[in-house]
Amino acid sequence: MFKHYFEQIHQVEIWPIISLSIFFIFFLGLIIWVVKMDKGYVSKMKNLPVSEDGNTLSTVKTERS
Repeated sequence: MFKHYFEQIHQVEIWPIISLSIFFIFFLGLIIWVVKMDKGYVSKMKNLPVSEDGNTLSTVKTERS
């Protein structure tokens, strides 16, 4: 059914190649970004939602009396 419609489009064979290229470049860039990411920043973000006592979700440290 769709074959007839796609036969009418000029240079339709280039679109799958463009789509695959965009997909590949995006995920390759994402992998490079993750590998080069600062490990200290990742550790800081990982521990951000939990306070020192481990049972609250507050990110603000308060002084205890």
